[in-house]
Order: sequence, then structure tokens, then C-alpha cells
Amino acid sequence: MRQPSLIARRVAAASVGLALAAGAAACGPEDNDAKGAGGDSTPHKGGTLTVLNSDPQQDFDPARLYTSGGGNVPSLVFRTLTTRNRENGAAGTKVVPDLATDIGRPSKNATVWTYTLKKGLKYEDGTAITSADIKYGIERSFAPELSGGAPYLRDWLVGAAGYQGPYKDKGGLDAIETPDERTIVFHLNKPEGEFPYLATQTQTTPVPKAKDTGTKYEEHPVSSGPYKVVSNENDGERIILARNTYWSASTDAERKAYPDKIDVRSGLDSSVINQRLSSSQGADAAAVTTDTNLGPAELAKVTGDKDLASRVGTGHFGYTNYIAFNPTVKPFNDIKVRQAISYAIDRSSVVNAAGGSALAESATTFLPNQKSFGYEPYDLFPAGKTGNAAKAKELLAQAGYQSGLTVTLTHSNARDFETSPEIATAIQDALKKAGITVKLQGLEDNDYSDKIHNVKTEPGFFLAHWGADWPSGGPFLAPIFDGRQIVRDGSNFNTGLLDDKSVNAEIDAINKLTDLDAAAKRWGALDKKIGEQALTVPLFHPVYQRLYGKDIRNVVISDWTGVLDISQVAVK
Repeated sequence: MRQPSLIARRVAAASVGLALAAGAAACGPEDNDAKGAGGDSTPHKGGTLTVLNSDPQQDFDPARLYTSGGGNVPSLVFRTLTTRNRENGAAGTKVVPDLATDIGRPSKNATVWTYTLKKGLKYEDGTAITSADIKYGIERSFAPELSGGAPYLRDWLVGAAGYQGPYKDKGGLDAIETPDERTIVFHLNKPEGEFPYLATQTQTTPVPKAKDTGTKYEEHPVSSGPYKVVSNENDGERIILARNTYWSASTDAERKAYPDKIDVRSGLDSSVINQRLSSSQGADAAAVTTDTNLGPAELAKVTGDKDLASRVGTGHFGYTNYIAFNPTVKPFNDIKVRQAISYAIDRSSVVNAAGGSALAESATTFLPNQKSFGYEPYDLFPAGKTGNAAKAKELLAQAGYQSGLTVTLTHSNARDFETSPEIATAIQDALKKAGITVKLQGLEDNDYSDKIHNVKTEPGFFLAHWGADWPSGGPFLAPIFDGRQIVRDGSNFNTGLLDDKSVNAEIDAINKLTDLDAAAKRWGALDKKIGEQALTVPLFHPVYQRLYGKDIRNVVISDWTGVLDISQVAVK
């Protein structure tokens, strides 16, 4: 997901989304075996699962959702060509087949991808799912009135850039072929070895053309997953799901579908959610959250209670909080100034400002510290735990600032413990030791986002964060460092305005690889190469700590989403 402030919503919604987080250690199967009341850890079918969330599950239409791996709640209703592996930790970062028989068959140069659908796939009304339905589902995601989904298909499919969807263009997308009811072929305008990851997005959900109601489709989308929508109130504020009797586990190795009913309640205050999960009274005993973390104070209380501590799920998500520099703004046009700030950072104080080591893990690499991203440990400007003020002063003197300098740090006023005042103040204090006076410019969240993502208004020194559309270095590095993705007249994420031909060429070369493990190693090496230019200062990866009710069983938290996977949960 591109804009990380949306990632939490999108991945936990998803978008996600996302928000999401990284953790010091992934929960393995032993950690995630939630026994629940009575000590019976065996998951059983039946009962009602309640989901307590802050953000409503808005735009419940596969065309409009921006999810990672198919999302969490959306994945119960919408099946996709491929999906995330529903396992704990690093094993959960793998792409696996969903509607398709495999993760895709590429042409020699990875510009053509072919999928075959499994036999026996059905919608909630018992009709067969066909390749034409997937093609139509993708085409309707191009309609302006159904905007909001991931942009990759528009960017990658041949001739798709100006397509306006099937409501305006009945001809459809020639780049997608359906030679028979079980085969679908994608023609791309450039090699994309990571297409199997993209195929997890909800835009590849089948939609029967005869049942498409346009913008009203979100009220009752036709289910291809284990659950169907019974009701959707106030644009996702409350969604009731019941079993899709035509879903067959024989075609779906990923979703367990234990509960009979799922009740998603949103628009709740985070403190209320955590209090209800903590108390676990009545229906809340069988409740989870997909978007609400424990805060520092709440975590301290939980840690002191053995019962509550046993009901906390900890997870990873590919996400990095960092300082961004605009090298067109003085004095940040001088790499020595950027390096000096890198050396001066006190990551211990930053981690404390983010809630402590249980909620944040210090970072020296831009890529998250997970294998699937190609993580390669490096620390180009070693600051130690508390910052290296002496080295910073040395570099400042070389840059002509023997007496120090004064700079302005832009941040958000949103109390998110990521780009907020607490983090900015910790940086201000650390840089003061190196002779750098930092003035803080706090902006309301929308103003902050507009300012830092506009090339014309982007400040020289500001807080930022980024999360992954899928667990790979591609969607992490390319939007931030590919010069061809600089947007001059819209929302721009290449904050360092880097347009390095060698970096661009390496991105293209890696994208050609269909061996995802080999690609990961190349992404890690590229991360280090870019890091030498000191265009960012990685600060920390967030950690997700989330409570669940006392009757919840079979807790699975993958490193793809970092949050409890409700497709695996049992309540009995």
C-alpha cells in the first residue's frame, strides 16, 4: 500500500491495511496457540466471532478496496487468484494459489502471465465462477466511480492507462484474455516477476456481470469466499456475515471458516475496544480486533496480568518509520549535513517516544528486517544507542557549519506515535547535542500529508513512514526511490527526488526475476546502495500488540499482515 498512513487501515482493513506493524520477533505456533477458557485448544466449528474495530470497513467492493494479500475481513467474502499463506511468522509471507491452481505461469520474459482456475468454484447462489468473471471484476475496478483500489493493473497491463471501465467502454481490456471458462491470460507492458503478489489484491475477485449493481454492489457483493454478506450498515460500520453454503473447503486450502457467523462492529474508540477485550464479558469473550493496538499505558497493565498477557498477539508487518530529506532544500542539499543528522540520531529515545521496545524496534535499514523483503543488515552511519554527536559535529564542520546550524522539522500533530510530536521532540533533543537546533513545525494530519507529498511544498526535513503492498522489496523501494515515479503535479512519494539511472536500471532488472528469493537478495543489495546517499534516516519498525477475547482459539499472525488472521480463528 502506498501511503503508509492508509496501510494500517487497508491491511487490517488493509488496507492494509495496515495499519500494521513490525515486531521484534514473530509469534510462532507455540506462542499463538490460544487455549481459551477450559484449557481446550482444539478449534471447533460454530459460534459467532465478533470483530471490534475503530475504522469502518468502508467501500466493501472488491474494485474499491486497497488490500494486502486480499485483506482480512474482505478475504472472508472475496477470493482472489492468489492469496497469502495463512501461517505464522515468515511462512506467512509466501504467495499461494487461491482460485487458481498455481501462483501463475510466466512467459520467458515475465510479460505474459497465465492462470487456470480450479474446478468446482461457485458463488453464494451456486452458479459457477468463470475466468470471464475475473476479467470483468478487474475491468470494473477501472471505473472512476469505483476508484480506490491498487494502481498496479492500470500501470502494468498493456493499453490500460486510459481505460475507463466497462460502464463507459463496453469493449473491455484486450490485455486480459479468457480463451475458455477456466483460463485467464494477462499481457503486461513490461516484465513483472512479482505479478503473483499483485494477484492477491481484491481486484482479481470474480464479479458476475449480471449481478453488478455499480456503486451499490458494496451493499451485497456476491460472495466467492466462505462467508456471504447478510447486512452492511452505514458503509461498513456494522457488517454481518454468515456461511456461504456453496463454498467448499476442497477448493480452498487457506481459509478455515470455523465460526458460523461473524459480526463486525466499527467506529469504536480504541480504549473502549481494549477495555472490552480485556474484560471479555458476554459476546466479547469471542471477540478480536484487526485494527487496534495496545498503547504504552495499556501494555504496561497487560504485562502485569498473566491472564491478559496470554491473550496478546504480537506481529510483524513490513513498515518503516523514518526521517526524509528533500535535497533541493538547503542545507540538506549537502550530503554531509544529511550524514551528520544520521549519526546524531538517538534511536533509544525515539523508540521510547514510540512507546518503548515492546511497541517499536530500532531500524538502520530502509527495508524492514524480514527475509521476504531481502533484508540485508547494515548501519552506514553508526550512531550507537544514543547517537554519535562527535561524528555529527565533525561532518558539520566539514560542511561549513562549525558553529552548528538551525533547521525545521515538519511532523504531524496526530498522536500516532509515528510521525507525531513525541517522535519529533526526541529527534530535537538528540540533534541539540550535536549543535543542531531543531525548530518543530507541527501540522494537522491532512495538511501534513498534503505538504510532504507535493513536490512544490515538500519541506527539507520531515517525518515519514512507508508500508508494503506485499512482502517484497519491490513495492517498498520503487515508489520511494525510482526516479520515474516522481510525480510533479500530484501525490509524490519519492521524497528524496532521486532519479539515479543505475538505481532505475536495477529496479527494472529485479522486476524481470520470477525467482522471488533471488529477487529478494537483489532488493537487499539495492537498499544498501541507496542508503549510501543518506536520503532517509530509518528510525524504527512498529510492533503490533493486540488483545483478543478469552474464548478465541487458533490465533495465526503472519509476517505478511502482522495481525490476527480472522479466517483462521475459532471461538469454540
